[in-house]
Amino acid sequence: MTLESILPPERALFGVAGGSKKRVLEFFSTFIAQNTPSLDSQEVFGRLIGRERLGSTGVGNGVAIPHARNPHCKEPIAGFLRLQEPIDFDATDGDPVDLIFVLLVPEEADDAHLSLLAQVAAIMNDSGIRANLRQAQTQRQLYDALIEAIRQHDSNAN
Repeated sequence: MTLESILPPERALFGVAGGSKKRVLEFFSTFIAQNTPSLDSQEVFGRLIGRERLGSTGVGNGVAIPHARNPHCKEPIAGFLRLQEPIDFDATDGDPVDLIFVLLVPEEADDAHLSLLAQVAAIMNDSGIRANLRQAQTQRQLYDALIEAIRQHDSNAN
């Protein structure tokens, strides 16, 4: 299972209105439920917020990786949002967040879940990749930059 296989172009969202961590997570929950019939937006939101209560998924350098398990998730689902304006996400370094990689996994996922999270963290830890994502001018450019980064990471990992 690769990040590329679970992140179709329509789930790389460009110029999303932020406002607050709660609003962004509500937006993503509604968006993903509209595109995935087995998911309920309130349940997705509740699980993402529940995970945030355990500790912020704001990992630093303007990046957050919200993630949660969901019993109605048949396979891992990824989404990527680049916000119009950075928001407070209670990140570990205190910096506001504008790049958000969301990951939903089946309830029983364990190794696959951790592997996907590790891949996202490694990719988003690269300052050059973050710069490319922030320089994208369109949704397509954003998606292409992200997929290029994922492929580069995958080829380096093998």
